[in-house]
Amino acid sequence: MSSGTLYDKVWDLHRVAELPGGSTQLFIGLHLIHEVTSPQAFAALRDLGLGVRHPERTVATVDHIVPTTSQARPFADPLAEEMLATLEANCAEHGITLHGLGSGRQGIVHVIAPELGLTQPGMTVACGDSHTSTHGAFGAIAFGIGTSQVRDVLASQSLAMGKLKVRRIWVDGQLQRGVYAKDLILHVIRTLGVKGGVGYAYEFAGPAIEALSMEERMTLCNMAIEGGARCGYVNPDQTTFAYLEGRPMAPAAEAWPSAVAWWSALATGAEAVFDDEVRFDATVVAPTVTWGITPGQGIGVDETVPTLEATEPNERPLAAEAYRYMDLQPGTAIAGTPVDVCFIGSCTNGRLSDLQAAAAVARGRQVAPGIKAFVVPGSEQVAAAAEAEGLDQIFTAAGFEWREPGCSMCLAMNPDRLEGRQISASSSNRNFKGRQGSATGRTLLMSPAMVAAAAIAGRVTDVRTLLKA
Repeated sequence: MSSGTLYDKVWDLHRVAELPGGSTQLFIGLHLIHEVTSPQAFAALRDLGLGVRHPERTVATVDHIVPTTSQARPFADPLAEEMLATLEANCAEHGITLHGLGSGRQGIVHVIAPELGLTQPGMTVACGDSHTSTHGAFGAIAFGIGTSQVRDVLASQSLAMGKLKVRRIWVDGQLQRGVYAKDLILHVIRTLGVKGGVGYAYEFAGPAIEALSMEERMTLCNMAIEGGARCGYVNPDQTTFAYLEGRPMAPAAEAWPSAVAWWSALATGAEAVFDDEVRFDATVVAPTVTWGITPGQGIGVDETVPTLEATEPNERPLAAEAYRYMDLQPGTAIAGTPVDVCFIGSCTNGRLSDLQAAAAVARGRQVAPGIKAFVVPGSEQVAAAAEAEGLDQIFTAAGFEWREPGCSMCLAMNPDRLEGRQISASSSNRNFKGRQGSATGRTLLMSPAMVAAAAIAGRVTDVRTLLKA
């Protein structure tokens, strides 16, 4: 088993007890909730006659079901309105902080917690959402959990879990211009598979990882779950500390030096032992696009859809299913694939730097005729920062719609949905069948800059050609 890694250190610091059967009772330092997975958990507490053990360690926001065109209350969708009203009532009853619409702090849960300084190195973080692994970018150990586990954390501030193995994902070199963290993680998942990380925590390390900004690291860790890993993390360093310093919930100035010293001590040491290590070269990573129905079915934009013969034997049934569903022919170039809808946003790629990268492509250009293109900031703070830079004006001048913050078309639990067989170029995290709201809709995952390029061209195109122009 691993030893001396950040994962091992944080696990040991939060161990409450060893439980019968071999699992560990693990203390959860930060619990994030939203309107979708919490109502049943609160109802279960009432049925059991229990309260919230540590309301000060739970923070709520609304993100999944909010409309992005108009957020006036009551919502047009009565179910969405009921879900938000229930969250408001539950938070008020139990003394839980809720960052609601118009508060200036509302947004996607995995965007607002880092930007508020809630997420910090050495923490254990849990949320009833798969992409909680995002918070590992700060040197935290962060897990997505189910509704029954949301109940458990509310009631006890702990979880029963088995310890994971640790695989180091070492990345040498540097990403090329026009290649982003989204491309890197799609490349990793393509190589190791969507089940390759089952039973593991992924530690991302190496020169290419150290060169990433905090927002890029969040993108990387966000999609670790798509590779089967329960969590992904990056060791805290000066990039981490510079991002956190001065944020509302970060340690105050007088406590800052000791916090940084403690955080630094948690980083994986030279003597650490890993259960496994896989090495990558960042210089060979190209802008990457998914062609199929899992995030592992991705290829470089300059490649062709793989033939059945080129696919691993155990992956061939899924590949054949993907050909049928996506209506893409094996052996044909992915570049040039027409798209109908272009979505920039989500907890994966809805931060300021994502919008900046997409705006650099959109500036002075026009969305192709017939293409629906829209941008959804990840939070109210992201929206305000982008508008202060004039990014909203760049997008609208190019023919994109500028929307209100929310999860939007990532999972379409709101009015933002594909229709029929539309093809979406999406900066989100999952391309499963029906993921974006239509049972027959098709999703091509890519970076925000690549989505912007697809919107301009009306088809999948290599963003590097536009960046040279």
